[in-house]
Amino acid sequence: MSKTYRLVISCPDKIGIVAAVSHFLKKNNGSIIEASHHTDAEQKWFFMRHEVDAQTMQLSLSEFKQAFQPIADEFQMEWYVNDSTDRPKVVLMATRESHCLNDILHRWHTGELACDLVAVIANHEELRSMVEWYKIPFHCIPVPKENKQDAFVKIEKCIDDAKADTIVLARYMQIFPEYLCEKYRHQVINIHHSFLPSFIGAKPYHQAAVRGVKLIGATCHYVTADLDAGPIIEQDVIRVRHSHSAQDMVRLGKDIEKLVLSRGVRYHLEDRVLVHGNKTVVFAD
Repeated sequence: MSKTYRLVISCPDKIGIVAAVSHFLKKNNGSIIEASHHTDAEQKWFFMRHEVDAQTMQLSLSEFKQAFQPIADEFQMEWYVNDSTDRPKVVLMATRESHCLNDILHRWHTGELACDLVAVIANHEELRSMVEWYKIPFHCIPVPKENKQDAFVKIEKCIDDAKADTIVLARYMQIFPEYLCEKYRHQVINIHHSFLPSFIGAKPYHQAAVRGVKLIGATCHYVTADLDAGPIIEQDVIRVRHSHSAQDMVRLGKDIEKLVLSRGVRYHLEDRVLVHGNKTVVFAD
C-alpha cells in the first residue's frame, strides 16, 4: 500500500469543518483516498477521519502538523495525523490459552496487521515455544496472588523498555491495576469472552449457560479501571442452542473471540477508532 497520512479529528459540531479541512487538503494538493464523517446529534460532537495520499502532498508530516494547527485551533479540535508507514510497536500479553495469541501472531506474520510485535509477556511458560518460533522476545513474569504489585512493576518496565504504543491482552487473565490503566489510556486492548455488558467478570460462558441464552459473543474494548467497562471497539455473536453445554459454548466462543480481537486491533492500528467519553466511533473499512 502506498504511503498515506491519516488525519483524525473530533470536535464540537459546527458548520464549516468539512469545508475547512477539504480546502486545506486542496491547497496542498492532497488527494483524499478515504473520507469518513459522523455527527453525534445528541452530544453535538463531530468526528472525521481522512486518509490522504502522501505522495500528492506538498508537505512533510511535521509541516502538515504545523500548517494544520490554525484550523484545529479555530474549531477546537482534538486531532492527530499519522504516517501509515510508521509501524506501531505492539506488546501482546497472555496467560495459558493460545487461541487469541496464535491468531494475532499469524495475522502479523502474514502481513495482515501493520505493526511491529516487539514482545510477548505472559504469567506462565506454556506459550514460550510458540512465540519464539516467530522470533519474538518472550517474557515470563509470574503474578503471585500475594504480591501482584511487584509483578506489575516488572511488566510496566518491560512495556516501557519495548517502547510499546499498544498493549493487547490476548486472554491475559489478570486485572490491570488502575495506575497502568491511566498511564496507558486507550492503548490497552482487551478481549472479553462475553457480549458486554452481559456476564462481566469470570466464567461468562458458564453464566450464559445457566441463564439459557440463545446468543453468545465476544467484546473487544479498551481497558479502564472499571472491570470490563471500557469503551467498546468491536463485538460479534454466534447462535447457541439449549443442547449446548458450557464447554460447547467455550469451544464456539473461541472462534468469535479471535475474530473480534483481530478486527479490533486492526481498527486501532489503522487509526479508525475515535473515543469520546466511554463510547467509540469506529470508521471500519
